[in-house]
Amino acid sequence: MQTLPKPTSAQPNPSDSLTDTTIHRRSTRAVKVGNVTIGGGYPVVVQSMINEDTLDVDGATAAIRRLHEIGCEIVRVTVPSLAHAKAVGEIRQKLLSTYQAVPLVADVHHNGMKIALEVAKHVDKVRINPGLYVFEKPKSDRTEYTQAEFEEIGDKIRETLEPLVVSLREQGKAMRIGVNHGSLAERMLFSYGDTPEGMVQSALEFIRICESLDFRNLVISMKASRVPVMLAAYRLMVKRMDEFGMDYPLHLGVTEAGDGEYGRIKSTAGIGTLLAEGIGDTIRVSLTEAPEKEIPVCYSILQALGMRKTMVEYVACPSCGRTLFNLEEVLHKVREATKHLTGLDIAVMGCIVNGPGEMADADYGYVGKQPGYISLYRGREEIKKVPESQGVEELINLIKADDRWVDP
Repeated sequence: MQTLPKPTSAQPNPSDSLTDTTIHRRSTRAVKVGNVTIGGGYPVVVQSMINEDTLDVDGATAAIRRLHEIGCEIVRVTVPSLAHAKAVGEIRQKLLSTYQAVPLVADVHHNGMKIALEVAKHVDKVRINPGLYVFEKPKSDRTEYTQAEFEEIGDKIRETLEPLVVSLREQGKAMRIGVNHGSLAERMLFSYGDTPEGMVQSALEFIRICESLDFRNLVISMKASRVPVMLAAYRLMVKRMDEFGMDYPLHLGVTEAGDGEYGRIKSTAGIGTLLAEGIGDTIRVSLTEAPEKEIPVCYSILQALGMRKTMVEYVACPSCGRTLFNLEEVLHKVREATKHLTGLDIAVMGCIVNGPGEMADADYGYVGKQPGYISLYRGREEIKKVPESQGVEELINLIKADDRWVDP
């Protein structure tokens, strides 16, 4: 899988900011998750989560393998009980004996200290939700939180979090502090409201406990189901971390994005916006579909931003009255013939007005210049003119002549 080189830390000249086409990523510490590194200037990491019950060792193992084989670099499993935590140990062993090591993350909720301590032996990272790790039962008649009550719960959080932090620290493993807008603790809601500030303060409370125990293998997420809330929470988190000298990598996602086209658009709007601002080190697209459907969306977002090169980049004009062939049909034929290749830019342009000028950055071009004929380009250079019926075949021959073709 092709990625862009590890970026430099050089910052753009402010006077050039309006014309700068490079995404300058926020500088973060490197956090190891198995054999994958999040942050530290490494390529943005793609994650997903299996749907299978973790107690189904064979089914969960197969699901993890399916995801990993199509490019999912870190896989998360849910661990709602001690039995599930122990089953993860069996899953890990089965992966090692039948496939290979896959970076695993355990999702732990609701008074999960014992569960987390057990599963920490078997995974590379443990994800906890600050709003649920120490569950605060809401009181319907509450009108305020006293300082004493606030501090009492804070002490309980530290007491239950410390053993997990120490275990992960001693094993050299990682933790994700995963805040969700929809599950903020009651005292955070009373203190800050249902706001991005409440999300940020929830994360900072857990970060400070970890730092006091000399543990900094942390990844932070601030997910919400509404894109504007998600964007505000991540931006505010970055601002606060900058103020406190923190450099933790961020896990991006729009939680509960839904399914179909809208779920993909919603996820892209949130994740893509922040990545374009240089914010984000690992991503997960949360669709109400099979987890395997999430991975292509992740890579499409990263490819569109020029952050990873995992497929052919197709440049094609929208078609108009000048178009000299059925553009949609030809683009489909070109895509079907070349979609297995990696790292190429191929342009399909309907007329001489849009090509070759607007496809100048492409490796190869397929341009309609006169009725019934196609001009094939290598970069800006016209190589040959062929009958339209031979266009796709001759494009493949040109790629082969440059020794850039691989069989499907």
